[in-house]
Amino acid sequence: MKTTEKVAKVLLWVAGFAILSGCASTVARKDVTSLVKSSNRLGVSVHDPSIVRDGDKYYIFGSHMDAAVSDDLTRWTMFASGATKYNKLFDNLFTDLKAFDFVGRNDQGSYSVWAPDVMWVPEMGKWLMYFCVSSTYIKSNLCFATADSVTGPYHYQDTVIYSGFTALTIDKTNVESIVGAGNGRKYLNFSAYKNTLWPNAIDPALFRDAENRLWMVYGSWSGGIFQLELDPSTGYPIHPAADEAAGVDPYFGRHLEGGWHNSIEGPYVLYDRVSDWYYLFVSYGSLVSNGGYQIRLFRSKTPEGPFLDAKGESVDYMKATHWQYGVKLMGNYRFPGQMTAYMAPGHNSAMIDDSGNLFLVHHVRFDDGTEYHEPRVRRLFRTADGWLAAAPFSYDGAESPAAGMTRREASGYFWVVNHGLKISGDIVNAEEALFAPDGSVRDSEGKKAGSWTYDGKTGNGTVTLGDESFVGVFVRENDEGGNPTLSFTGVSPANEALW
Repeated sequence: MKTTEKVAKVLLWVAGFAILSGCASTVARKDVTSLVKSSNRLGVSVHDPSIVRDGDKYYIFGSHMDAAVSDDLTRWTMFASGATKYNKLFDNLFTDLKAFDFVGRNDQGSYSVWAPDVMWVPEMGKWLMYFCVSSTYIKSNLCFATADSVTGPYHYQDTVIYSGFTALTIDKTNVESIVGAGNGRKYLNFSAYKNTLWPNAIDPALFRDAENRLWMVYGSWSGGIFQLELDPSTGYPIHPAADEAAGVDPYFGRHLEGGWHNSIEGPYVLYDRVSDWYYLFVSYGSLVSNGGYQIRLFRSKTPEGPFLDAKGESVDYMKATHWQYGVKLMGNYRFPGQMTAYMAPGHNSAMIDDSGNLFLVHHVRFDDGTEYHEPRVRRLFRTADGWLAAAPFSYDGAESPAAGMTRREASGYFWVVNHGLKISGDIVNAEEALFAPDGSVRDSEGKKAGSWTYDGKTGNGTVTLGDESFVGVFVRENDEGGNPTLSFTGVSPANEALW
């Protein structure tokens, strides 16, 4: 492709502050071969990490009953691992096996315990954990457990939502006790579960809205992402009245996104009082290293939606494909200084600290020929148009909006990566571009490829490449090797993200 097209296909970071002179042609490059390189490894492995804070410590809970703790969001220590009776995270899950009565064992002959989410619920005076058990791509349950301590032990209480039932097994579920005898047939195609329209009951995540109501979002592939309100005094779902026109089912709840077995899973909703937006994060693609796993973002002014992307679109049942919908916050990429590329970032959670700073927590794989994975924490930054943009590098406490500079001081040679919109295993390698003091962006051959702006009072800025403009924030941070950088992170109306 032409150089200008290549620049338009990349997202961005700066390999150190540039040495500047009076014009674009005298801006000095930084020798990236001298960068301290990072192995990209933390040594802790938690898949589908869901974050919660208790006091001055942070906890992430993940699939397979893995969990870790940190006091600074950078160094993590495992305190639970393995879906077995020897894991003390639960006190009764593997004693009577009641949670597995319907789903049974997976195809490896063991039990699947996936994607927990934990929240302190003062109405109950308990820590509430929602989690899922599963045995096939559609046969799953949503369960909940409670504990007096955030680290457990959690006591399994009940199974509340079933999926993957058939005409022969629906009587083993609570479906018709909710919707009425005989009414469960609407979820079947002849005798089989109609999974293109109804959810796979996994990946639960909890959130509170502006009025302190408690909600759960859930779902993976199949019929898409659904939502139910929960009773905070009991932890049980509040099943709504049917409203077919609004996409509300009396058993599964409100349909939010996806369907027809398109890849969409790992939903998480974060309400931000500063912007007054509800942000819905989901993951597209397949979670393996080369499966194109990636994080997408939608937003809404109400907890029940509609959740729309930067184009003002949602992914409903009428859309046969979904790759062009949802802001793609990140996919596979590599910057100079990284020994291996980051692969398959996804299944995230998010949080806001006491200072109003936003954080994204997700797992990631690497371009190393294995499926090894680790959690990652990144700062999220609010853009001027109400979107969230993720910091290009993992959190180490040094991140801040880069206010207080002149445009000349912010100028320099940047490494640029645009994650685009594709769902693929391709790695986007950073390419060099000059952000010149005159406000132009020039490609590696010196040809003009776009423009950029910078607000020294706030650190906000824009980058325009071709006809696509990204609204974002300039950020001071360190890369994973500890090298000080100036970065830009932004989002475009075309759903693409630029670092």
